[in-house]
Amino acid sequence: MSEAVSAERLIPPYGGQLVSLLVPPEEAQALHAYASQLPSIQLSPRAVCDLELLAVGAFSPLARFLGQADYQRVLEEMRLQSGHLFPIPVTLPAEPSAALHLDRDIALRDSKNNLLAVMTLEEIYPWDKRAFARQVCGTLDVRHPLVAELQGWGSLNLSGRLRVLALPRHYDFQELRLTPAQTRARLAALGYRNVVAFQTRNPLHRVHEELTKRAAKDVDGALLLHPVVGLTKPGDVDHYTRVRTYQVLVRHYYDPGRTLLALLPLAMRLAGPREALWHALIRRNYGANYLIIGRDHASPGLDSSGKPFYGPYDAQELVEQHRDELGVGVVPFRELVYLPDEDRYEEVSRLPAGARTASISGTQVREEYLQRGRPLPAWFTRPEVAAILAETYPPRHRQGVCVWFTGLSGAGKSTTAEVLTVRLLEHGRQVTLLDGDVVRTHLSKGLGFSKEDRDTNIRRIGFVAAEIVRHGGVVLCAAVSPYRATRQEVRAMVGEERFVEVFVDTPLEVCEARDTKGMYAKARRGEIRGFTGIDDPYEPPLNPELTLDTVAHSPEENAQRILEYLIARGFVRPAPTRAARAEET
Repeated sequence: MSEAVSAERLIPPYGGQLVSLLVPPEEAQALHAYASQLPSIQLSPRAVCDLELLAVGAFSPLARFLGQADYQRVLEEMRLQSGHLFPIPVTLPAEPSAALHLDRDIALRDSKNNLLAVMTLEEIYPWDKRAFARQVCGTLDVRHPLVAELQGWGSLNLSGRLRVLALPRHYDFQELRLTPAQTRARLAALGYRNVVAFQTRNPLHRVHEELTKRAAKDVDGALLLHPVVGLTKPGDVDHYTRVRTYQVLVRHYYDPGRTLLALLPLAMRLAGPREALWHALIRRNYGANYLIIGRDHASPGLDSSGKPFYGPYDAQELVEQHRDELGVGVVPFRELVYLPDEDRYEEVSRLPAGARTASISGTQVREEYLQRGRPLPAWFTRPEVAAILAETYPPRHRQGVCVWFTGLSGAGKSTTAEVLTVRLLEHGRQVTLLDGDVVRTHLSKGLGFSKEDRDTNIRRIGFVAAEIVRHGGVVLCAAVSPYRATRQEVRAMVGEERFVEVFVDTPLEVCEARDTKGMYAKARRGEIRGFTGIDDPYEPPLNPELTLDTVAHSPEENAQRILEYLIARGFVRPAPTRAARAEET
């Protein structure tokens, strides 16, 4: 079967054809010279992902970052002005700049200053971050990672014609980084009319393997395993580990005649139902006409009150509502359990009466196995996958964690952090202390105390803290960090499971009485402007992991309380008991 004939077996891309924004090589060469004279915008990692998927047609029929009319309609109706479904706003935010003028070309560059595209500015418009959060994420809760991240986005959106000179440079898994056109050709060559895609940001366990194989069989089609390798949920397993687990499974346990593994450089929004519909649209452009959608699809988890952001089946229902228009059917993520007596998986709804079952939750995988260095059972995870995960997940007491002290100036953050540093060293953990005053002397030298500069300072501390945690270190951050949304941004940078917010809840009058530098007195006299607690607000945490009382308890007592919390979470090993010490000697 020829490739041209094979391709006809697949449904057309959404909107009829794939968009391509890549300019021919000869034009790209000329544009490079031209672009060197243009003002530049440095794209965020999220915008780089979006630009790549725009360029190759993954967002077809969208061919640019959204203009204002399209943006408003996507927010309100999940549609472009053309009437096509498009549930997630793909925008290019920027701060006001003298370089931004209508009908002017600007160069778009990545964080390493590599030239990616030239944009002709046709629209520059303001946007409302709260409206975006309400309508796209369905919440204003800063526990939602995207809602927290929005606070750092520019206040203007840019749109206009895009000429993409080069896709972002990727040096990893290049043979798996297939464009929609390449993916469609590979799928067509498998010879199946139907294609079911599996959207994932996590490694595959046996239950996922069973589910995907059954889904392909049920639709009599090919299987597109399509893990996300762009931005996912903070704290997720890194994409290198994720892809390695997929590779070993595809190599040993999937039918090569009906399975294709390809990577998707998508920057997820974790927007639940809207995101699920977006995933379905994207997968249609890659050649799939079915998508496996599980419970809580694309959800960031729990909100500040401990409740899920979205209903368990909201995503499935929204995609099903648009099934006919979109041309993508839903394959629901059926609950499967293992039958140890028969060595097989079965749907819960089809269990024989009295059958003995076994199952492990995602929490158990992390907390009872990976974080304790215990091997996952072979019935739950293939041995090859378990070995890869064991390399990535050292025991919990060797994993990174960030303890973030927040409170008014003089509350006792630094003193408690210093005591805790010594106690952690005593327990065998290596510790980095990022004190607010010290950071301003070095990392944030030159920043003032405006809200913008304060947020920049906290983001810098958060970035360093996230890197330390990623490499398995313990970092204690003691900074006033007065704004709730910015602290939540840092939580998202570090990862929810490795961030411990400690609210040092000391009354203002006590902080003023302790003030040896006289800063509060100067603020009261008006000699200092924008001083937290006096003429600038402090926003206390809504749900900190710990709240400390520094009036009734000493720094030593409070440090011990944090230490006990970290021991209970497994980040620190408890001191050996007297019996254990005697046994050692």
